[in-house]
Formats: sequence, C-alpha cells, structure tokens
Amino acid sequence: MRQIIASAFVSLDGVMQAPGGQDEDRSGGFRFGGWTAPYWDDAIAETMSDLFSTPFDLLLGRRTYDIFAGYWPQITDEADPFSADIARVFNQATKYVATHHGETLAWENSQWLGRDILARLRELKRTQGPVLLVQGSSTLMQQLLANDLVDELRLLTYPVLLGGGKRLFDDNAAPAAFTLAHSVVSPGGVIVAHYRRAGAVTTGSFVAESAAAAQPEKKGRSALFSFPFITLRQTEYRSAPPARPHGS
Repeated sequence: MRQIIASAFVSLDGVMQAPGGQDEDRSGGFRFGGWTAPYWDDAIAETMSDLFSTPFDLLLGRRTYDIFAGYWPQITDEADPFSADIARVFNQATKYVATHHGETLAWENSQWLGRDILARLRELKRTQGPVLLVQGSSTLMQQLLANDLVDELRLLTYPVLLGGGKRLFDDNAAPAAFTLAHSVVSPGGVIVAHYRRAGAVTTGSFVAESAAAAQPEKKGRSALFSFPFITLRQTEYRSAPPARPHGS
C-alpha cells in the first residue's frame, strides 16, 4: 500500500501561498511571496533533505505543477548542490497531476490523474511503489483532507501571521486524529512536525466536583482549595461523507 504524505510550509494562521518567492503566486493580490526565505538555515535544509531522501512520486495540483515545471528542469548549476539535487529527484520522479487538461503536461514523467481524481488516487494507494508526496497544491490538498486520503502531514510552521492567502485547511476537512511522530524547532523558531494518521477523533468531558462534596466538610477547609475529580467520556467521530471532487 502506498501512502500519501502532504508536506507544506504554513504560517501561524494557516496560509501556505507562495512561500518561496515574491512572484511565485500573486493570485488574490497576495503580496508576501517568499515569506519563508528569511528563516532558511541548516535545520530547515536538513529537514528538506530528509523529506527528499527516500523514493517518492509527486502528487501536484495544476498551478503548483506549472510553477515547478517552469523552474526545476532549468536548474543544472552544480554550484548549488542542494538545489541541483532537488532538481534531479523532481525531474526523475513520476508527477501525478490533478488537472482538467492532461494533454498539456509537458514535463518529463508526468501523468494525468484523469477526470475522477479521487478514484484514481485510491487505486494508486492500493498499488506497490514509493510514497506519493504532495508539495504546495492547496486546492488538491484540501480535497485530500476532505476525503481522508492523507496518511501523514509534514508541516513547517513559521512564526508569522499573513492575514490572507491560500490556506492549508478549510471547513471541509474530514475529522481525523493524528499522532505526533517527530518534531523539532529550528533556531529561527520554525516548528517542524510530522503527524501520522491515527484513527477517529475522540472527545472527552471534564466534570469537576468539589472534593469537599465527596466527603464530610472538615473544619477550616475550603472547597476553593480542593482539587476537582476529572472524568473522561470518550466519543468517536468518524469521517464525514467524502466531499465531491472538483478542479486541481
């Protein structure tokens, strides 16, 4: 079984638009392109190297695909080994693309996901092969989350508020529990966290009762200083019905 790993740079308020450059994506009047650049350091470089160190295929929405296809095939400068290594693995990887126009995919090793994106992804997940790595692709990412198709989230959360822009999560995400598998904080304050899918959401209830009410009141004792009894009632919430697929 193949897994879908969704990786994203996000701000504190959940924005993931145009993290890498000023002109990367100005749609919607977004004016903070390149907001991750000031925080780049060895810790972030190590995180990205780790992400790309194991075999993967790319899973991309159309806008991110076009950005990548216009950039990574041109990177051949060995003076920047880090970028050259990423370019090499991106160019070699199979690119599965969510788009309405599959005939226009010109980057090598690109494959159209077809008209029924979700059905094709479920089919791919049942096969053997490398992980399916999502980069950028906010619309596709939200579709995956709405249909409970993400097995792991790898988030780099930056200490900035951007106010507006394309976001990682919307109101249609299917309820799902995750467990924290790894975390580290960079010197610049970026929180790197890996979350793995862990079943259904459970909820609880904290019921506080005065300790004094459970036993005869003692002289000079005030209920204000009694520790509450805490009970937990667990309820599981399964995922909502799959959202209807739409564009890329």
